[in-house]
Amino acid sequence: IWEPELTSALTGITRSSVIELAEGLGYEVGAKRLTRDDIYIADECFFTGTAAEVTPIRELDGRSIGEGKAGPVTKAIQTAFFDVVSGKDQKHRHWLTPVAAKKR
Repeated sequence: IWEPELTSALTGITRSSVIELAEGLGYEVGAKRLTRDDIYIADECFFTGTAAEVTPIRELDGRSIGEGKAGPVTKAIQTAFFDVVSGKDQKHRHWLTPVAAKKR
């Protein structure tokens, strides 16, 4: 998995979490300057972020990326991420801070 160098991306909690999850799934993660051509020829691609969470990128500039849908790597990372944020992943439960909701 290639991520953009931090000169063109923000460091953040979601990004760091996804990198750790990807490595835990056995994927190698590296950083490099990515060009549009790199994205055009990628097998699959995804965004990470607080709002985006883990979202597949299906196309860029009208060109399909890979098969134009979430690929197996993206799906595996999405599953791992959602297992963490929903509290199903015991290994990473310390990442969560429980918040009690007040009944109205």
